Amino acid sequence: MSLTLSMTEVDLIRLCLNQDRLAQRELYNRYKTAMYTTAYRMTGDFETANDVLQEAFVKVFRGLANFRQESTLGAWIKTIVVRTALSKLKTQTHFEDLEQVDNTKWLDWGNTLDAEYLERAIQDLPDGYRSVFVLTEVEGYSHKEVAEMLGISVGTSKSQLFMPKNACELP
Repeated sequence: MSLTLSMTEVDLIRLCLNQDRLAQRELYNRYKTAMYTTAYRMTGDFETANDVLQEAFVKVFRGLANFRQESTLGAWIKTIVVRTALSKLKTQTHFEDLEQVDNTKWLDWGNTLDAEYLERAIQDLPDGYRSVFVLTEVEGYSHKEVAEMLGISVGTSKSQLFMPKNACELP
């Protein structure tokens, strides 16, 4: 069977489980960009994001036989990437008191908000804020799910997302 973009997930999974290296490469190529973006948004560091991506795909290939197809393959892989990124961050992330955050850099946004600037703003967030923001606002997890993933309370998740109003108002 030739590997094409039109190959179904079921076929791709079956070939990967049979240790077909071309299928494994195809799976990696299909998802690497989106998963790297998630890893980078979670970690805020290119090198760490690369490490997360590699570790996550090792977990994907080792755990593929356990994929129950209750969601899409992409959603399952993203969950692994998010959890791998959280594991990396766990040792360095601390959830900050709102009073300890330097809000001054948020006030100089200029008149436009383009994608590049928004990405930089996300990366400027302290780790705790960034993790909660990416998981809730970008990845769509609920505060309850985020709290469970990060080992924090729902209230802490919400407070990390909703910084003081003056910290993130647009001019």
